[in-house]
Amino acid sequence: MALPQVVSRDEWLAARRALLLREKELTRARDVLAADRRRLPMVRVEQDYRFTGPEGEVGLLDLFAGRSQLILQHFMYDPARDEPCRSCSAMAAETGEGVRDHLARRDTAFAAVSRAPYPKLQAVREARGWTFPWYSSEGSTFNYDFHATLDPAVAPANYNFRDAGELSAAGLDWMVDYVGEQPAISTFLRDGDQVFHTWSAYGRGVEEMMHGYHLLDLTALGRQEDWEEPKGRAPVVHAADPGYTS
Repeated sequence: MALPQVVSRDEWLAARRALLLREKELTRARDVLAADRRRLPMVRVEQDYRFTGPEGEVGLLDLFAGRSQLILQHFMYDPARDEPCRSCSAMAAETGEGVRDHLARRDTAFAAVSRAPYPKLQAVREARGWTFPWYSSEGSTFNYDFHATLDPAVAPANYNFRDAGELSAAGLDWMVDYVGEQPAISTFLRDGDQVFHTWSAYGRGVEEMMHGYHLLDLTALGRQEDWEEPKGRAPVVHAADPGYTS
């Protein structure tokens, strides 16, 4: 197993100080990127999307719970499946009450939306003890319109802001005819009763919600995925956890 090199404390300190300089550069770059994200223009949501939750039928405005902003997870749960996506389950589970309380203090709500019918969502939610707001968009075009559900019979292929030609050029031909769910996050802002779409992320962009991965990135063994550098770190046998998948 290719573990990190063992060195003296002074050698470690010199290497750590050098890495700290790069970490500070990344922090400043993230601040600049976040500011540019806040400068993005926004699009008015014209359609009256309807969802089903514990209160019955609600609209997109109701998901704000009276707050100014909404962070929404497009939670992969195909209506034909008996269980939701494991990775999406992990993402939602990490958005615990502490995180949601912190968001609420900054006038921001969190909610998850899936295409599976609400009784399925309710059963999973109760079985796993989840408390985050979770709504069904069954019968709505919401997930299709925000490109979290793909079906060329419903709308031309478009994922992560790439159309069919761009997907093919990037070596993602399989996505051109793909039918099914994909992970995504969208954010919304409201001004009175008007709702605006401000940002969305797909692919690895959804790692913004995967706090466990960010913590693992701080460790010597990292995420224990095959693609990570440096190579040769022995894979770890993961504890049984229905919320995660490697």
